[in-house]
Amino acid sequence: MQEALKTLEAAKVAASPEKLAAIDDDIAAFQEIYDMVVTEAAKRRERLPAMQANVDAAQAKYDEAHSRTSGLQAELDKALEALGDEEPSTATKEHIKQLRREIMSAERREKSCEDDLHSYRRRLESQERQVQDSESEAEEAKAHIDEDIAKRDALLDDLKKAQTAYDDACKAYEEAKAAADKAASPEITKPTETTPPSGSAQPTETTQPTGSSATGKNTPPSSTKQANSSSGKQADTTAGKLANTGDAAPSAIALAAVAAAGLGITATATRRLKNSK
Repeated sequence: MQEALKTLEAAKVAASPEKLAAIDDDIAAFQEIYDMVVTEAAKRRERLPAMQANVDAAQAKYDEAHSRTSGLQAELDKALEALGDEEPSTATKEHIKQLRREIMSAERREKSCEDDLHSYRRRLESQERQVQDSESEAEEAKAHIDEDIAKRDALLDDLKKAQTAYDDACKAYEEAKAAADKAASPEITKPTETTPPSGSAQPTETTQPTGSSATGKNTPPSSTKQANSSSGKQADTTAGKLANTGDAAPSAIALAAVAAAGLGITATATRRLKNSK
């Protein structure tokens, strides 16, 4: 967990609000440059068709001027060849002079058209280079923007992963601690309740003898020996019942019940003897 915490702290430092703000400022600056050069490149590219048309027109004029010069030169060469060694007539001389003057004029025209053609070509080529330069600057600005965005996203992604790893480490630590505490603490068991055996006899209540319904007087006992005999028999009977339950060790409550029953019977017999006297 400590290692995960160190990683999280390092990720927080790397992706601090100040550093993220600096990256965002760089992105905004390069975005401004990108928008500017893209707009400029688009404007310059719009001029290319018209400039290409100027080049094409200049090329046509040059071709026409060159063709005229070539035609006049061919006509002059033909006239001189036809003349041979003969002395040219005045008309022939005048025609040759005229051809030479036209050739000189055609050559000047051709040279002018050639200069115009080169000028239009240079302008077109310069415009194309400017368009290419603007597009290259736009590509460089876009590359910087993409790089900064990737850097910012990577820092945020590392921070998110570090936070997740730290949370998982804390959860694992808490689970391990809870398991260790549970294993170290002794189990608390509830005491078992002791229940008397199902067949144990409960102490019986001793009732006073009732009088005769005819006379309303108590019937005197026959003798003390009979009372003691009855007492002994009842005690033996109660003990026998306890023995028949199958309990190896009768409970203290059951033994007390037997003793109480014996004492109650003895007390009853004593009172009867006193009343008979």
